[in-house]
Amino acid sequence: MKKIPFAAALLLPQAALAHVGHHDQGQFLSGLSHPLGGADHLLAMVALGLLAAQAGGRALWALPLAFVGSMIAGGFAGFAGLPFPGVEPMILASVVILGALVAMAARLPLAAMVPGVALFGMAHGWAHGAEGPAAGLAAYAAGFAVATLALHGVGIGAARILERGTALRALGGGTAAAGLALAMVG
Repeated sequence: MKKIPFAAALLLPQAALAHVGHHDQGQFLSGLSHPLGGADHLLAMVALGLLAAQAGGRALWALPLAFVGSMIAGGFAGFAGLPFPGVEPMILASVVILGALVAMAARLPLAAMVPGVALFGMAHGWAHGAEGPAAGLAAYAAGFAVATLALHGVGIGAARILERGTALRALGGGTAAAGLALAMVG
């Protein structure tokens, strides 16, 4: 429990490095590395996996698929230059809200969670697309979709190991706190 704030503090420097230097690796690898390049994306995507596993049932697959599907759509919208006012606050809100839902062990209906998760996915995708390469968007989008699904899998795996207990809730609280810290830094 004492290690959570320390881990969050270690992630804060990543916020300053947000998503630079990805485009010299090729489109797929650039897309694959993009979600790993900023603490905001990394934390939200793992938190979504935690939430999906904590909710269980259909949420286990519905939440990650809703996130990734809308993230791809958002990526194309960002690439096309379509506006998304408040995208950065929305991304930070996703970290805080997803972490808080895990911390509270919230039992929201799937019909309420899917649209919220889709909105968060759209925001993350828009940022990926807006920051993406000038050519090769399909390969780039495939890369960030694979990385995102892998991060959701990490969250699901961690939640399964922690078995919906106090440690899982503490991890969610630490994620929410890290999101608030990122908001203060940014």
